[in-house]
Amino acid sequence: MANRNRVIYQSEGLFVSAGAASGSLVSHEQLGRVQSANYSFTINRQDVNQYGDLARIDSLVLDPPTVSLDFSYYLADGFNERALGFFVQNSGADGTQRDCKFTDQYASGNFASGHLTANSGVNMFIVTSPDGEDLNKAGAGESIDASDTVIGVGNCYLTDYSLDLSVGSLPTVSVTMEGANMRSTSDGSTIVSPAVDQEAGTALATAISLPNPTEDGGVTGQYDQAPITALRPGDITVSLSNIDGDSLATIDGTTSSAHIQSVSVSLPLSRSPIQRLGSKFPFARDVDFPVDISMSVSAIMNDTNTDNLVSILDAGVQNVSFTINDPDGSTAAIYGELKGIKVDSQSFSSSIGSNKTVDLTFSTQVGGPQDVANGFFMSGLGFNTVFTA
Repeated sequence: MANRNRVIYQSEGLFVSAGAASGSLVSHEQLGRVQSANYSFTINRQDVNQYGDLARIDSLVLDPPTVSLDFSYYLADGFNERALGFFVQNSGADGTQRDCKFTDQYASGNFASGHLTANSGVNMFIVTSPDGEDLNKAGAGESIDASDTVIGVGNCYLTDYSLDLSVGSLPTVSVTMEGANMRSTSDGSTIVSPAVDQEAGTALATAISLPNPTEDGGVTGQYDQAPITALRPGDITVSLSNIDGDSLATIDGTTSSAHIQSVSVSLPLSRSPIQRLGSKFPFARDVDFPVDISMSVSAIMNDTNTDNLVSILDAGVQNVSFTINDPDGSTAAIYGELKGIKVDSQSFSSSIGSNKTVDLTFSTQVGGPQDVANGFFMSGLGFNTVFTA
């Protein structure tokens, strides 16, 4: 084990497995453009006290530990989303639909479809290289070895996915997960799975092989162009024309409409652990339904529509979408659409010294894997197969 004075971002990388029981090299991927990663665990204990003793006589663990992981990354071409189990539609250059969870089962699907089925979660790994050494090793193709350390979080379930698009900032995704176990190793050549057998409540002994860290942080070769380093706010187009008639502000997308400053999409997937007597860990963590997806838009206001709140109350469901072109401006690297939305609120703000602004919020609900009329849908430019086995 190498002695380190400190650990900074250059030495770390974030990897994800295809499933909790995965061990092989090809069932793990490195996530690209990661900006932050935070993880923790909390052990919940109950003190045992009795008459005759001032201090407790024991402190017992009654509930499974609370294990959490959150991280953020710059949005690119949908590769990270597919590796994390989301359904990202794309026919790719070879005309083949690829998706890590559905294996071409559906031609289209809700973005969250891969997280709605019963499973044992995935494993996440934070790999740290020696002090002062880039983990990605400048494309030398060096493998993770005894000089690297690894912290694994087992049986991770996604509980929140948020996308932020705003003027002056690179499009950023924030992900929150909850897990069952955490395991560390000081020798990266002998990684053991951090996952647990949720039925038996025992640790798995699966040997883990992680792929070589890459010069481009896990995104090289996702498509037949130069890798996207990051997407720019100037290449984002937001289409709100369908709901222009349900807004007091003009948001039809023309040059005279409100000037959009930021868009955020939040997909919460809260889960309830299902426990039973005789098991230390929940044997399942199922999504709490219904799942509400929210979208918030902030804009500098100019013109006002002729409209009536009474009419808006009777408005039907609509669709909104956003498109982000790749750096050359010619191809949509990411296309997202929220279907079946309704307007929840509009808030206007005006004060001396500031532009008048309007803030709008919309919501829809997640539909089933084959429901193409409700929910959040996304397609991405990347088409390389994620998890080849």
